[in-house]
Parts: sequence; structure tokens; C-alpha cells
Amino acid sequence: MTRERDAEAETDSATGNAAATEPGAGTGFEAYARDRDGVGVRNRVLVVPSVICSHAVADRIADAVSGAVSAPHDHGCGQLGDDSERTERTLVGVAANPNVAGALAVGLGCETVQSDRLAGSIADRGVPVEEVAIQREGGTDACREAGIDLATALRARTEPERERVGLEAATVGVVSSDCRPSSLESADPLVGRVVERIVDAGGRALIAGNERVHAHPDAVRERVATAEARERFDGVTDRAYDSPAAVTATRKRAADATPEQVRRLWGDRPVRDVLEYGERAAHETGVALVDAPSAFDEAATALAAAGAQVVLHVTADGIPAGHPIVPVLTVTGDRDTYDALCDDLDALAGETTPDELLATLRGVLDGEPTRSERHGVTTFAITRVGPSI
Repeated sequence: MTRERDAEAETDSATGNAAATEPGAGTGFEAYARDRDGVGVRNRVLVVPSVICSHAVADRIADAVSGAVSAPHDHGCGQLGDDSERTERTLVGVAANPNVAGALAVGLGCETVQSDRLAGSIADRGVPVEEVAIQREGGTDACREAGIDLATALRARTEPERERVGLEAATVGVVSSDCRPSSLESADPLVGRVVERIVDAGGRALIAGNERVHAHPDAVRERVATAEARERFDGVTDRAYDSPAAVTATRKRAADATPEQVRRLWGDRPVRDVLEYGERAAHETGVALVDAPSAFDEAATALAAAGAQVVLHVTADGIPAGHPIVPVLTVTGDRDTYDALCDDLDALAGETTPDELLATLRGVLDGEPTRSERHGVTTFAITRVGPSI
């Protein structure tokens, strides 16, 4: 998967280098052209189980096919109402991520989220898709063999050309998972500066971590740019008040932080949209907030479903985390954490300039693997709305 990194590098804006001061200048990358919206920075076949009962078979299929990945989860059975709809919406969104060349839906046969319906919804998004079910194939071994054949065929027919695009083609997801002091004071502002440059170049930034929003709703709402986005924002915050989440350590730290601190993650740019969990981003450029918690695995899945090609993850604890669909570039502002886990982290705030982080991000967009990709670390989870039966 490793590709030669673009040799062109940007320098700190203080040097006056034009590439660093002109949005979009010298910031292109090579990406996979798609017959649907967006370009991919990876070319993966996704083997997606429609239900917890089929995830072991999905894993075995993906393990046997070069370029395939699976997304094991514990959903799809016994879920009701909004919870079931969220699971299905998220799985469809992840399968439609531009990094996915094609998808294979794997079902059991008696689940709430049926694999044939899931495959149909994925096809409606313009994604090449196949479907297989354990009960219909006659058992796990037969399903595995059939799935390997289908995934191999998908892989063979989904090798698009790579094309050079500008930074305006980038959609970057961002999550800061802990709101610790080093994140708020060092890493978040660094990432926020990079977000500003992506947006100024015409790209998109998707921000997860609703604990920040719920802690300071009025201050965040001030940065929402349109009446339609404010209406969506109010809907998200109203639901949070009606069904308050557990008070986590991150939520407490967000409440103790100032509004200015929690907003540094997306810099000084206005919010153009607010997205439900699992919803696809539709704004052309700018910042959107995603109604997802700061827990990395749940946030990264929501960002992938929204269309992020890569995720910037801020962590003071140094969580070595990746995702099967999107490369994850991990940033910490804690020196001790970096010294202990430097092989698992991509950047240390305080010793990395915005230009340097942007250059690293561009390399990832261009195909260079992140630390988590090199180590094969992935995690996948979907936020629950309510209990399952």
C-alpha cells in the first residue's frame, strides 16, 4: 500500500513561502476517480456484515482477498426504531465512502438489518456491490467460499485510474477524543490551523465530538453560518437535552473549558452544516459538525459515513487507533505520551508547525500510510441510540 510520497513540501508560513501562504498552492494529491461523488485516497473492497451474527464470516472473507477489509460490529439484530435506522444508515454511508471501490454485504438471513436490503441501498449510492447470506448459501463455510469469489471479482473490476487533484477535493474528518489540557492548548489549535487551510483551499472539514457542542451550545451556535444549519443544530441540541448522555470525563472537561478552547479544533471558520450520525456531508466546502461522541471508534465511523477520506485524531492519551476505511493520522500535544508511543503517533504538537502537519496530511492523502496503517490497527463501532432486544 505504500506509495512514494510527493517530494514537494511546504514550509512554515513565517518564511513567506508562497506554497504556504496561498490556499491550494502546491497541495495537490493523487486520488482514485469514482463514478460517484468524491475521490478516494485508498482503494478498498469493503466486506460489511449486516448483523453481528455474520461478522466472523465477513472477517474471514476479507482476510482471504487482497485489498479487502471488513467492518465487524455488534449491531443489526433486535434493534428498534431509530437505533435500527441509524445502524443501516451508517453501514450504507461507510460503504459509500469514496475510499471504497466496491462492497460485499454479508448477512445471516433472519436479522433486522437484512443484507439484501443493505446491498440495495449501497447500490443506490452508486457503489459496485454484491450480497451473500449464510442461511441462503447453506452454512458458514459455503458462505465464506461464495463471498471470497464475489469479493475477488469486485476487486478485479474496481481498479480506477488515479488522477491529480487539488486540496479542494479533500474531505478531512477531525476528532479530539479527551479534552485534556495538552489537547485544548496545543494539539487542537494545531489541527484547527490545518482545518482553516483546507477550507480556504475549497476543501471540507467534518468535526466530531458532540460533548464540546453540548457543553457550550450558545457559543458554538454563534459560529453556525446559515438558518438551515442553525435549525439542524437546534434539533441536535434539543435531543441531547431530552435524552442526556452519561456524564463522561470528556464531557466534564469540555464543560470546564472555555468556548474559545472547544472551538479551536476547527479554527476560525464558520460552521456550514450539522449532520446526523451516519449522514453524508452535502455541503460543497467549509466546516460541518457531526453529531457523534468523542470516543474514537464511534466518531471515526461517523466521519467515514459522512465522507471523510482521512481522519485527524487528537489524543493526549496516545490511543493507537485506526479504522478499516479511512487512514487515521494521530496527533498528540503531550510530550510524555509522544516519547512513550512515538512509533504509534504521527505528530507532536508544539514541535510540528501547521505547514508540516499539512504536508504530512497531504502525504497520507497521496497514499503514504499512517502509523496505524503500518501496524494494521483498526477499530469499528456504531453509536447506539437505545437498547437492543
